[in-house]
Amino acid sequence: MPVITNIEDLKRIYARRVPKMFYDYAESGSWTEQTFRDNTTDFEQIRLRQRVAVDMAGRTTASRMIGQEVAMPVALAPVGLTGMQSADGEIKAARAAEAFGVPFTLSTMSINSIEEVAETTTKPFWFQLYTMKDEDYMRRLIGRAKAANCSALVITLDLQILGQRHKDLKNGLSAPPKLTPRTIANLMTKWAWGIEMLGAKRRNFGNIVGHVEGISDASSLGAWTAEQFDPSLDWGKIEKLKEMWGGKVILKGILDEEDAKMAAKVGADAITVSNHGGRQLDGALSSIRMLPRIMDAVGDQVEVHLDSGIRSGQDVLKALALGATGTMIGRAFVYGLGAMGQQGVTRALEVIHKELDTSMALCGEKSVSHLGRHNLMVPEDFTGRWA
Repeated sequence: MPVITNIEDLKRIYARRVPKMFYDYAESGSWTEQTFRDNTTDFEQIRLRQRVAVDMAGRTTASRMIGQEVAMPVALAPVGLTGMQSADGEIKAARAAEAFGVPFTLSTMSINSIEEVAETTTKPFWFQLYTMKDEDYMRRLIGRAKAANCSALVITLDLQILGQRHKDLKNGLSAPPKLTPRTIANLMTKWAWGIEMLGAKRRNFGNIVGHVEGISDASSLGAWTAEQFDPSLDWGKIEKLKEMWGGKVILKGILDEEDAKMAAKVGADAITVSNHGGRQLDGALSSIRMLPRIMDAVGDQVEVHLDSGIRSGQDVLKALALGATGTMIGRAFVYGLGAMGQQGVTRALEVIHKELDTSMALCGEKSVSHLGRHNLMVPEDFTGRWA
């Protein structure tokens, strides 16, 4: 068993173990990848205030996200193709999250279906919805999430049109992978992944295949999804989806104060400040840089979470100290999943929890609920002076 001390350790194992097209799918952004890089490097500009001679006994990272008790304010973000990072990856990640006491979010574009994840877990999970043009499919998909007792609907707002990710196009990304001379050569070096994948419950998109007429293989699926993302999604449609769901709703992909105000106006239970991990609008500001402005705009009206760029417990602490109620991790848990399966996801959560707990103590705080801007040193122009 390798000694894992940080998320980067898991990433190195992940890079060795998983086929290149799926590694690149997770570890890339759109266009020049400027926003993808800024999401992590902007966290580094914020410093922590060390405090001493404070009683640190009885610390707790326990909190609540949309009314749900959590061991720490960290949810596993929706990540498509998770079941290609490790066989039955969504099931493994959901089980790890459940055991640790944090929310798991299943993507519409998951490999394991809603039903398969529900059958193998005992607690409700969140379901992330991409809005499609096929209204009948959307109604049935929401109905399936209800039947599975999902406790929140996470509506992603920033993927009406797919941002171009150069690596995915060059790799010919698909699930399962298309067997070309190039992919076969790479897969031959990932034999452990391949053997494990032979025993997977499925190797295609479980929420779509078998639920849409005419979708039976990777080629028909690719053509359908390419034209199905709904570019006409607006606040009126969001209100209809919220009404159709009838439960807790989180609006993900908010990166502007005016959009945050609209999200609060339509009655979202929470918003997630996110730029889709730098995979959509390249050149947009990082999530952590936009968080203070959005908190100032709606922080007293709606619960605010932060996604995109978190790679450590210190990143979580910084987001919470800037006002977020919770956070989401995507790549950080995917590295663990691809490296070591369910055990790797657990290890990623353990690493982040330890970093959060220790850093919180050294900042002089005993509870995540006490974190605030007084724990940070933030550059005066951190949010930017943009003309």
